[in-house]
Amino acid sequence: MATIEECRAALEKLSDTMANADGDVRDAAALDRSVSCHITDLDVTFVGRLTGGRIDVRDTVPGPPPEKAQIRLAMSGDDLVALVGGALNFATAWGTGRVRLEAGLLDLFRLRKLL
Repeated sequence: MATIEECRAALEKLSDTMANADGDVRDAAALDRSVSCHITDLDVTFVGRLTGGRIDVRDTVPGPPPEKAQIRLAMSGDDLVALVGGALNFATAWGTGRVRLEAGLLDLFRLRKLL
C-alpha cells in the first residue's frame, strides 16, 4: 500500500509533467480550479488548486474532502502511483471504477486532453 508521502510525491510528479507539457495538454492544464484527491485506502485527502498549469497541494486532511472542490478525484494510493508512473491507463481505471473523477461538464471536456 502506498504511503501518504508516496502519494504526495506522485502528485508533485504529475504537477511537474503538466507544467512541462506542450500543446493541447498544456492548454487543458491551464485551468484555474480547486482540486481534491481523496486517497480511499489511506482515508486522506490532498486539497489544493490547479493553477498556472500546476497542481498546488495546499493541505492534507483526514477523511473525505471537507469542501466540494471544482475537480474531484478519488482512488487508492497504489492506483495514484501507478497512474502517474505510467503503469495504469487512466481511461481503463476510470471505466472500471478504480478512479473517480468529478467535475463540471466543460472542465471534463478540457481535462480529457490530459488523458
